[in-house]
Amino acid sequence: MDFNDLNLFVRIAQLGSISAAARDLALSPAAASARLAAFEKHLGARLVHRTTRQAMLTEDGLALLPHAEHLLDAAAAARASLRREQAAPGGVLRIAAPASFARMHIVPGLADFMARYPSVRPDLRISDSMVDLVEGGFDVAVRYTELADSSFVARRIAPDRRVLVASPDYLARHGHPGSPDALDQHACLVVGTLDLWTFGTPDGANISKRVAAALRINDGGAVRDAACTGLGIALMATWCAADELRSGALVPVLADYPLTSTQALWAVYPSARELAPKVRVFLDWLVERIGTEPYWDKDLPAVTGEDGRPSLAG
Repeated sequence: MDFNDLNLFVRIAQLGSISAAARDLALSPAAASARLAAFEKHLGARLVHRTTRQAMLTEDGLALLPHAEHLLDAAAAARASLRREQAAPGGVLRIAAPASFARMHIVPGLADFMARYPSVRPDLRISDSMVDLVEGGFDVAVRYTELADSSFVARRIAPDRRVLVASPDYLARHGHPGSPDALDQHACLVVGTLDLWTFGTPDGANISKRVAAALRINDGGAVRDAACTGLGIALMATWCAADELRSGALVPVLADYPLTSTQALWAVYPSARELAPKVRVFLDWLVERIGTEPYWDKDLPAVTGEDGRPSLAG
């Protein structure tokens, strides 16, 4: 594919008009239209619906757009490396992130990020499903676990600490479980398929307990809210429940049996060698925003078992 054709296609998508894209690229409207038609013929797919006033992408055009933008960004990064200079961060930044984490910890900071890098245009897709970075045309994804595929690079952003919680009202009505086995007599609230909970014991061993879900929801924020209303005991990440732990709306459960977890928050991207400036500044911004000790874990109420071990395991 000709990069000039890709650039024309992307500018049409961005400006919504063949004539506007032609002016931007110093072409006549007729030349731009003819070039687009030749590009579509070469690909064997119609990319743009043309009307007298605007140009709209077809389904094939929408599928091609993120890949075209990625190729243009990679070409710009390659040119910058040959000139021995760093390209200024700019362009569309396609980010995939889990829904609750994105709403709580990425979206509130985007005004700061966009003020710092006004030429970068974030395109944030939030979903708790594991997305395919290449197929989806994503520049970077935030995930809870390190990616096993060695063709990608994973940068550790922060620990992902877990704690068992319930509302004071629920515990007043049903009592505190004394051990993981006692959870059989309690209502357990489960995020998605995460019903296998692993605990450290006072003697240093680990035990795993598969709990029966009284309520199962595929969103961590919704499970947290359900716990706050007194529906049961939930396993939560501190990044999701820190405010409720500080306010007392939720309190730790089974402090003598701290949850064990090797999970962390990771930023995953296709290649370190072709890391575009827009991706690099986003990663640096995210690490700076969260901090060496995640800001959501600061000033949390002390939660320890009788032996003094912290029950917020990271």
